[in-house]
Amino acid sequence: MKPIDQISVQFMSRSVNEGFARGVVSAFLARADPTVEQLIDVKTAVSEAVTNAIVHGYPGHLGPVKLTLAFYETGLVKITVADKGCGIEDVQKAMQPLYTTGDPELRAGLGFAVMQNFTDKLAVHSKPGKGTRVVLYKQLGRRE
Repeated sequence: MKPIDQISVQFMSRSVNEGFARGVVSAFLARADPTVEQLIDVKTAVSEAVTNAIVHGYPGHLGPVKLTLAFYETGLVKITVADKGCGIEDVQKAMQPLYTTGDPELRAGLGFAVMQNFTDKLAVHSKPGKGTRVVLYKQLGRRE
């Protein structure tokens, strides 16, 4: 299935760009006329994915983060957040709630749990030293 529309943007792993990513998602999805709840769900999941790339993908330095959004005729939205950072050694372990490689005083370790809760499907692909790609899927329903 091919998307009916798709965009990609790349930005540096600065924390201020998390807000930029949320804005890009809002603007792109506006044409689909999502409900407020659907838009909040997608923006929350993207916020977590981008924050993970910034904080964990590039600890102590900057690097590129690529955000790709694809919209399908069925109302499906596919969002990919990819970095070329340090990667994740054990994806299964990293996806467990409360697990964090960051400072536990500052990080709750709930990023992947939040992403799973606010999307219909989540896929995480990572290679240590090569980076991480998080793919989020959300089905937008039709308004009545």
